[in-house]
Amino acid sequence: MYIKKLTKLAACMLLIGGSALSASAQGFRDGKIWLNEDGSNYFKFTLVSQVWLRNTDLNPGSTINGYEKNNFTDIGIRRARFQAFGQIADRVFIYSQIGMNNFNYSSDRKAGFFIHDIMGEYEIVRKHLSMGAGLTAWNGLSRFSAPSVGSILGLDAPLFEQSTNDVTDQFLRKLSIYAKGKLGKLDYRVAMSSPMSPLKAAGYSSAVGQFATFSAKPAKMQVHGYFQWQFLDQEANTTAYTTGTYLGTKRVFNIGAGFQYQPDAMWRAGNNNDTIESNLQHFAVDAYYDAPINATTGTAISAYASYINFNWGKGYIRNQSTMNPATGNNKPEILNGSGNGYPSFGTGNLLYGQVGYKFKNNLIGKTTLMPYVSLQYAHYDRLRDNMAYWDGGVNWLLKGHTSKLTLAYQSRPVYQSDAVAPDAFKIDRKGSFVLQYQVFLN
Repeated sequence: MYIKKLTKLAACMLLIGGSALSASAQGFRDGKIWLNEDGSNYFKFTLVSQVWLRNTDLNPGSTINGYEKNNFTDIGIRRARFQAFGQIADRVFIYSQIGMNNFNYSSDRKAGFFIHDIMGEYEIVRKHLSMGAGLTAWNGLSRFSAPSVGSILGLDAPLFEQSTNDVTDQFLRKLSIYAKGKLGKLDYRVAMSSPMSPLKAAGYSSAVGQFATFSAKPAKMQVHGYFQWQFLDQEANTTAYTTGTYLGTKRVFNIGAGFQYQPDAMWRAGNNNDTIESNLQHFAVDAYYDAPINATTGTAISAYASYINFNWGKGYIRNQSTMNPATGNNKPEILNGSGNGYPSFGTGNLLYGQVGYKFKNNLIGKTTLMPYVSLQYAHYDRLRDNMAYWDGGVNWLLKGHTSKLTLAYQSRPVYQSDAVAPDAFKIDRKGSFVLQYQVFLN
């Protein structure tokens, strides 16, 4: 069934490409199907594959198929993506993406690809204002609220910047109407989104407790935006996705600020058993620098830092457990939950930074290395001890982002809920070794 679906998809894409070619007779150039003589109208396809080999020290009480385990090794497909997009007519742009995330031994089989993005866009004022609508990643808050996964500096983007990831959206994509463009060196995006029902989110409970959670009431519209001043080279804003690192091919320095707001998005129980509603309101500032150090040898640096004030309501905490290797937990007092989960999202303040250094070209034959390190440091209201999650590793750039091998270690804190007080305290740290191989046809 799955093979048949992929075969039909490939046949459809070939038919589309063949029809475009025969209609325009312009051919295939620069990785694009040219739809007119100068290539200003075009259509393009990309493919990304990211596969992980991982060994994880599991959170206390973690179980796999009912058996308690403290360490586990697995292989998984972190991401598989297929993009099809293009400027199909003057002022008219279309973008689509299908794929899957986090497919490992415990995933439903033959689940197949799902739609990540499908949107259409019209350029109202050349280069200055475009408007579009659909299921899209034109999000606000910060730079990596919509990261380009094929160009990530390390193993993963800072996923907490995708604040409602898979709770009221679809892996960060939202049902939105948006506007974007450039005004001189100012690059902007603003959007109004219709939040998806949290009742469809994994593990969601509509029970109203002492800590804020997403409300089950019909959602009000969410508004969000991100604005950045691009001091040096200008970055493309053809798609919503921002580059992780240019590997020294551009000289970029940006400072940005963004917001996210949804009225009455959250609820919790009051002292008199009443229900208290509160707004989701986040604010962020960030800075991004990516540039060659020595253009002749190819050395380069990439750096990013952000500050985010998250306000989800009293005591809100949500765990992040990427491609979780565990299937259960028999110790409910562990705040992290099962497997590799940790409290990544919460009401409070967060600092994040990442930096990488690219060695000279042809360091090892025709390949080179780019080590990196990142740190997520947060003071969340519900945690007695500040949360620090870090990872570090090295990219072996076999052919830039096209073929890349990454070895990294991730370290996370483990928290236990206090049996008396309404907070949690740190009891341990756990880690994971991850080896990723990426192939990116762009």
